[in-house]
Amino acid sequence: MGKQFNRRKFLLYSSATIGTSVLLKACGNNSPTATDSGDTIKVGILHSLSGTMAISERSVVDAERLAIKEINAAGGVLGKQIQAITEDGASNWDTFREKATKLIDQDQTVVIFGCWTSASRKNVKPVFESKDHMLWYPVQYEGQECSKNIFYTGAAPNQQIEPSVDWMLKNKGKEFFLVGSDYVFPRTANTIIKAQLQALGGKTVGEDYLPLGNVEVTPIISKIRQALPNGGVIYNTLNGDSNVAFFKQLKGAGLTADKYPSMSVSIAEEEVKAIGVEYLQGHYAAWNYFQTVDTPANKKFVEAFKQEYGADRVINDPMEAAYVAVYLWKQAVEKAGTTDIDKVRAAAYGQTLDAPEGKVTMNANHHLSKIVRIGQVRQDGLFNIVYATPAPVEPIPWNQFVQETQGFGCDWSDPAKGGKYKQV
Repeated sequence: MGKQFNRRKFLLYSSATIGTSVLLKACGNNSPTATDSGDTIKVGILHSLSGTMAISERSVVDAERLAIKEINAAGGVLGKQIQAITEDGASNWDTFREKATKLIDQDQTVVIFGCWTSASRKNVKPVFESKDHMLWYPVQYEGQECSKNIFYTGAAPNQQIEPSVDWMLKNKGKEFFLVGSDYVFPRTANTIIKAQLQALGGKTVGEDYLPLGNVEVTPIISKIRQALPNGGVIYNTLNGDSNVAFFKQLKGAGLTADKYPSMSVSIAEEEVKAIGVEYLQGHYAAWNYFQTVDTPANKKFVEAFKQEYGADRVINDPMEAAYVAVYLWKQAVEKAGTTDIDKVRAAAYGQTLDAPEGKVTMNANHHLSKIVRIGQVRQDGLFNIVYATPAPVEPIPWNQFVQETQGFGCDWSDPAKGGKYKQV
């Protein structure tokens, strides 16, 4: 697998370490005991509770804890209660690696739910693979990854990036300016977008990046105005609190949503609330879940979340995907009858859930079949859903527009295949 992967992978950009203070927030007993001894099963939660990514990740932790609380109230897993141990990745990729190692070796967790950025996920990926442990990752990402140790409950590129580009091309214009944070996800996403635009008759008129956490957005605003003097599409892959400065200055410069509509893939209800609806109203986002999804399961989820954390709280896609991940892992453990990693992995394939977003199914490539949705920010800070696929879309982590990855896939359902990339 290694040699073939090195020929096929692309754009694995290294990320500079962002120095932030480390805030350790542990939940439960951190003593090294047996993984599921007594009446408890230990699981890890690993997200940024401090630093630039805390604006997004703190709420994901809340969703994971809610799922665990509900499962415990219903009798737990295999007759045992789940004990969650929470660690702070502190928006620092080396810290994520250290905390993942601690959760596995010292705390002896049986699974970890965690990460947001692809930089953090790629930094912990070798840890999970070398120790043959299990990570459930809840955020949309750039694809181009094939690891038997990671399950992805967010969107693959064909479940978010590609359909959102299609929709903007058909409805908002053919000239795109790409802006993103300077790490693997935005750069790889923009490689996909540029190839897609070229194939479909669109045009990339500009592309610029900010270091994660940087708020010096004035030069980018000037470049957008110069490249799109009469208006056009802004495709936004900024992450973290860079978005606060970007959207405030975008409006301040008169680049409003009617002439300069933006499509974001890392901004959702939580970020709209933090940034201010007055700066985002009229702009767009692509996800698989919005709080306004009209399903019985979602109404129940929203009610339970608000009852737990407050009526003023909002819910976004990564939060829902994290909540779903905990339940899918529970179902896989119950099917396997054990927390053994290999057996749980095999039991996860084919698991379905009537999730708040709609029915999801875990595929043998470790990604979910999911409905694709596009929403527009409305006056109350929630999203009016302007587009949705009629049925769940099968996940394709490998991109049809980027030549190096065309026709490749990943299938872990047969151990004899070794998870090797294959023509699909």
